[in-house]
Amino acid sequence: MKLQYFVAIGLIVVLVVWMLLPRDRTSPGDQYESELADVDIRAVPADINTPIDAGAFIVRVTSVSVENFVERVRVRGTTQATRLVNVRSETNGRVIATPVARGARVARGDVLCELAIDTRASDLQEARSRQEQAQMEYNGSLDLQRRGLTSAVNIAQLKSALDSAIAAAERADLAMKRIKIVAPFSGVMENRSVEVGDLMDMGGSCATLMDDTPMLLTGVLSEQDVAKVSLGAEVTAQLVTGESVKGTLTYISRAGDAATRGYGFEVEIHPTDFSIRQGNTAEIFIAASEIQAHLITPSALTLNDAGNTGVKIVDASNTVRFMPVRIVGENSGFNPGFWVTGLPAQANVITLGQEIVFDGSQVSTELTRRAN
Repeated sequence: MKLQYFVAIGLIVVLVVWMLLPRDRTSPGDQYESELADVDIRAVPADINTPIDAGAFIVRVTSVSVENFVERVRVRGTTQATRLVNVRSETNGRVIATPVARGARVARGDVLCELAIDTRASDLQEARSRQEQAQMEYNGSLDLQRRGLTSAVNIAQLKSALDSAIAAAERADLAMKRIKIVAPFSGVMENRSVEVGDLMDMGGSCATLMDDTPMLLTGVLSEQDVAKVSLGAEVTAQLVTGESVKGTLTYISRAGDAATRGYGFEVEIHPTDFSIRQGNTAEIFIAASEIQAHLITPSALTLNDAGNTGVKIVDASNTVRFMPVRIVGENSGFNPGFWVTGLPAQANVITLGQEIVFDGSQVSTELTRRAN
């Protein structure tokens, strides 16, 4: 047992001595940085081919200037028709015609469904005959009144009978007109609910009519984004079908959804060739405020030791500086890159080799001036 105690005490003594020994506390990164301090670091313009010089590090620099950039709010949404109406019957009867095929485009007033006349024609004829009879009786009573042969009460009764006959004739005429169920506006007959031979009750559905002129883009804005946009803002969108469309923001909800805390919006798409369908997913970009920003290549972005996103620049004293930036937009197409804020108006951004230089590193002054 004593031997085990001596071994344990010996190990403790060795550990204490090892902890008390002086050592170089420079981290590997600091050692690497101190080693680079003695190396010639040359900054060259990114668009100039420079031969690699042994013993020198090359970093490539691009000069960027501040520009006006319209910040855009990015939202996911869907396409939607202006109106989608279920056209219903105002009377009852048997369907005798459905002249419009499903999916066909119709104009306002086109017949969608037609019902059988049945007794409506005879009812109209009877109502018109009664109206004619009541009119003649009323005219005769007026002639007798002028000669003092009838009372005012009799005149009032005949006038009431005439008004009732006129109303009955108008109802019968309206019932005749209602056998043809017509389109209330121009659009596409999306669906038909009845076929020839079906019996329709009053209020029964004939067809579903969609108004797609114009089509809309709909979605929900978050609490943070709703304050950035305003009515009339220009909007661009990329549909899931690959089609790009433009429009104008026409509506923003004033009341937020209780569950999502979001605010609904609508965008009126500029005139199209009717190729857009309802329900397509779209990536919507709404123009917000105009700000000052720089367009940089994505390869220029880097992280500092704290994990902040930024870029490394060469300042006027030919010193490398890390500048935190905020990405406010993305540019695609001919000149791709990220729009960022946080840089001086004119900046020499390191686009290649930023990982081998550190904040405070000195670079070659001669080539830096050429980059400017």
